[in-house]
Amino acid sequence: MTRGLQPHDLIIAGVALLTGLLAGLLLRLVLRWLGERASRTRWGGDDLLVDTVRTLVPWAAVAAGAAVGAEALPLTARTGHTVNMALTAFVILAGTLTAARVITGVVRAVAQSRAAVAGSATIFVNITRVVVLALGFLIVLQTLGISIAPLLTALGVGGLAVALALQDTLANLFAGVHILASKTVQPGDYIRLSSGEEGYVVDINWRNTVVRQLSNNLVIIPNTQLSGTNMTNYSRPEQEMTLLVQAGVGYDSDLEHVERVTVEVVTETMRDVEGAMPEHEPAVRFHTFGDSRIGFTVILGVGEFSDQYRIKHEFIKRLHRRFREEGIRIPAPTRTVALTPGSAPLVIPHQRDGADTPVITPPV
Repeated sequence: MTRGLQPHDLIIAGVALLTGLLAGLLLRLVLRWLGERASRTRWGGDDLLVDTVRTLVPWAAVAAGAAVGAEALPLTARTGHTVNMALTAFVILAGTLTAARVITGVVRAVAQSRAAVAGSATIFVNITRVVVLALGFLIVLQTLGISIAPLLTALGVGGLAVALALQDTLANLFAGVHILASKTVQPGDYIRLSSGEEGYVVDINWRNTVVRQLSNNLVIIPNTQLSGTNMTNYSRPEQEMTLLVQAGVGYDSDLEHVERVTVEVVTETMRDVEGAMPEHEPAVRFHTFGDSRIGFTVILGVGEFSDQYRIKHEFIKRLHRRFREEGIRIPAPTRTVALTPGSAPLVIPHQRDGADTPVITPPV
């Protein structure tokens, strides 16, 4: 038979529980201090280790104090067994929450490192968190003596109804998984859709893809739409790209001189402007005998998509200044307007010393 409850039993149980609480509080303070020190190091393993034990160890200390206090009380075998199962389930729950946070942190870090930018694919993070919490919940039920077989059967049958009701949501979910698994789009890529939307991919979650435009606005695109449309990814297979700038000079220009000066300006721009590629080999290609000029294309090297605007801006300014210093004309198109009695003016393209004023032929 179980002996009766004595005052010293309550004292011992209270002391054990209080000791567990104080130990948990002390451990939490110590682990917080260690976490601050670990965050200052370059190695990420110590952060992961401290984060793993930060929640689990203090709650385990509290549970241990409660278990010792329960042992000091004159509980019946059935009550003692129930208390032990409850404390075990409590520890498993704390461990599950800790594991969910640590594993999702690892998944997020891997996603960010592969994207090489500040961004995250939360679809993998959310899926990982749900899976870990579901497994921990099933283990807790099994620990408490609740059979999980009927629950799994009910979930299987109910899953069919849920799948039918959430067709669009599931379609977006699997489309997002397919996009990330195929590596056609990753967080940090600059993309442009056939419908006109463009920008940096900030996040791919379970329902949509978030794109940040250069104007810093966010565009929300459903994953099914992203996977089913024509899209240009300017970050793959590599971020470096070439930029084509169109220009032209007069017919009286020395093209060898024009090419040499343009190459020097390209080299200077690639060396001085941020985001340019200093190792880029300058290239100038003449291609058109126009109405008033000989057209040519200048090929520049750009580190990534958004750099092209700054590089093009600086190159055009420098090329225009250098052409003026070298006496190279960039003629504007001119027109000859012939007026005849009783008819509309006749406009004839004409080049006259690079002037911008049309030549008008008076009516006869």
